[in-house]
Amino acid sequence: MGSRELAPRVPLSRFDEVYELDGNSTDGTREFWEELGATSINHVKKGEIFNKAAETTQADNIVFFAPDGNENPDDIVKILDLLEEGYDMAIASRFMKGARNEEDNKYLPLRKWANQGFTIVVRLIWGGTLTDTINGFRGLKRDKLAQLNLESSGFDIEFQTSIRFLKMGWSVAEFPTFEGDRIGGASSASSIPTGLLMCRRVWKELWGGKKKI
Repeated sequence: MGSRELAPRVPLSRFDEVYELDGNSTDGTREFWEELGATSINHVKKGEIFNKAAETTQADNIVFFAPDGNENPDDIVKILDLLEEGYDMAIASRFMKGARNEEDNKYLPLRKWANQGFTIVVRLIWGGTLTDTINGFRGLKRDKLAQLNLESSGFDIEFQTSIRFLKMGWSVAEFPTFEGDRIGGASSASSIPTGLLMCRRVWKELWGGKKKI
């Protein structure tokens, strides 16, 4: 379980509130984080995480971290520091110069290319200079998150968040991150269905108006 391996590197003391948003796990994950002082909220779907966080916490800054091995716990503080500096959102980018993506050593890094392709589309339509619009390892100001009216229910939640931040013209910072290899198996996000989901998200955001939320 990634939680047990990575927990010692998570800077829990930097946060006033810690929540474990759980999709009904049965491997002891909830109990493990509760022992460390976290409040566990069960039956939370992937696309509900952002809205649930905004509804639950009273903290000004929210950092999202998944202990799956991909996300580097050492970067949690970097995200929090950027929010405390005044940025509305901070993203750990897998594609900036100096970053590492888990597919960098593959001959055909298809998922990497797809991620970069969707980011290019977003930049062409809504502007900005983001290099990673899809990575979930990020932090946001709670008041800004609460204004986004997010309706995504799946793996396009971060993508929608990035687009709507650009629509609103809010400040976003990125920094290069080192994406590690997953712990405990492959991602549950299948490439083709997820790609189609992203395409539909772009269309919905366009249909809703280039600048309108």
